[in-house]
Amino acid sequence: MQKIALIVAGGKGTRMNASTAKQFLVLNKLPVLMHTLKQFSSFDKIVLVLPGTKFNYWQSLCKKYKFTLKHTLVKGGKTRFQSVKNGLNKIPPNSIVAIHDGVRPLVSKDLIEQLILQVKKGIGVIPILPLKDSIRQISEKKSAPINRSNLVKVQTPQCFLSSEIKDAYTQKFSNSFTDDSSVFESNGGDINFILGEEKNLKITTEQDLKIASNLL
Repeated sequence: MQKIALIVAGGKGTRMNASTAKQFLVLNKLPVLMHTLKQFSSFDKIVLVLPGTKFNYWQSLCKKYKFTLKHTLVKGGKTRFQSVKNGLNKIPPNSIVAIHDGVRPLVSKDLIEQLILQVKKGIGVIPILPLKDSIRQISEKKSAPINRSNLVKVQTPQCFLSSEIKDAYTQKFSNSFTDDSSVFESNGGDINFILGEEKNLKITTEQDLKIASNLL
């Protein structure tokens, strides 16, 4: 069965406080997004979702950095849900798809392979990390501690049989859809999980970029 990577990088990066979108910022001499795509270089196909207005800019970066890893560009939507849906339209039904945030450049190939190997009919697989900090729920007048033992952080890539996740994305959008696994579950699928990686951080701030640089 083919392995397909769906890399979603449609954000504008407003929290980065930079004129350049975070996926295009340079991390150790290479744009963040190129680091990410390289982690899926062994896959049969890579689909990259970008804002349509950034196609030419991305292609100029590929030329500048001599980045020749083959991939298919797809125009993103107004929301992540629509962007993923657009990308899934380019993915064949009889395959396994790994849906990954374009700004998680440090995911290991080992973690990706572990996730792919555990995908089964009716079951998607996601990476998670337990919470380390204490958690409190805040209301207008008070706060209360929450038992963190039942809470985890969710990462990507999130992996599914392509026919099943494509079917899940035919649903109408709901505010309960926080990620691809929630869309999958809403359509009757089950989710298994494995331990993720601390280094598989999502770059959303300048501090994240510095941390990623040190990890590299």
